[in-house]
Amino acid sequence: MMRRATLAVLLAGAAGAAVTAQAPRGTAPPQPTVVVTTVVSKRLDRPLALPGDLVAYQDVELRSKVQGFVEAVPVDRGSRVRHGDLLVHIVAPELAAQRAEANARIQGARSQRLEAEAKLASDEATFQRLKAASATPGVVAGNDVDVAQRTVEADHARVEQWKENEEAARSAAKAVSDLESYLRVTAPFDGVITERSVHAGSLVGPSGTPLLRLQQVSRLRLVVGVPETAVGGIAEGELVKFSVPAYPAESFSGKVARIGQALDPKTRTMPVELDVANAEGRLAPGMYAQVAWAMRRSNPTLFVPATAIATTTERTFVVRIRDNQAEWVDVKRGVPADQLVEVFGGLREGDQVAVRGTDEIKQGTRVAVKPAPPAGK
Repeated sequence: MMRRATLAVLLAGAAGAAVTAQAPRGTAPPQPTVVVTTVVSKRLDRPLALPGDLVAYQDVELRSKVQGFVEAVPVDRGSRVRHGDLLVHIVAPELAAQRAEANARIQGARSQRLEAEAKLASDEATFQRLKAASATPGVVAGNDVDVAQRTVEADHARVEQWKENEEAARSAAKAVSDLESYLRVTAPFDGVITERSVHAGSLVGPSGTPLLRLQQVSRLRLVVGVPETAVGGIAEGELVKFSVPAYPAESFSGKVARIGQALDPKTRTMPVELDVANAEGRLAPGMYAQVAWAMRRSNPTLFVPATAIATTTERTFVVRIRDNQAEWVDVKRGVPADQLVEVFGGLREGDQVAVRGTDEIKQGTRVAVKPAPPAGK
């Protein structure tokens, strides 16, 4: 019994000491300290490396419009030609026969027309004499005058018919002559022969393989697929620099000339063409180009550090601190620039946001603010 009494006294003393050690009731817990930074506004202007393809400014496959045999090809792969130069000479014996036949028809129709015109002139003179004589009663029968008049009318019709026949023969001859003009394949513009598929003696025709390929290389097109996020900064006439693997230490430039105005649904890029002067011929169609595209915004946008953006399964946000109280503001991530990231949402320039965005800082939490140290410290 004595031992039990002593144990009870010891337990009571320990309990009293524990109560004495507790913090006083009604004291608020300490506020968490949040390092903050300021939302800045600036105009986005950063280089964007994009792939591009150099293609000929004009590029044609030359084919034969008529069937025949190649007589001569005075050019070859790599030949530089000027507009109107003869590239391929074709012979077609059938066309020569058709031309001779058409010319014979012209001569035949012309002879018939001249004969009909001579007969018309004679019959017209006879009619005029009979008509004049008929003015004196009893000299010429009226029926003779009528017969002479109908003869003249028939002669007129015959002359018109042979005129039409002659014109048709001339049209046929012109058609043959037009086809013969295709026997001489000439250069439609200044350029370089980059492919040759035929030689003397080859049989060619409209459905055959191309004779030659001609490309204009003194001026090139640089085709660039601009991402959807960068199409807002495209400016026609702007100079853009690029490089090619053939000359890694050199920089070239082209001028924005044509904008596609529509996105490719597969790549989500807009094709843009740059005109590139290539008078020296150092660049060539088919070269791969690395384009230093300048990504710009038409108006200033807001930027925060990348660490300030918090992402959960439900939302992307930054923690704004206003009057020492945390507030979640939904944002959309834009383009990174240096150590900052472009954001779009309910922020304003000068707002203070947590340098480290996290969902651990709950909405409405009272916090103590600590400015972030300057960059580099």
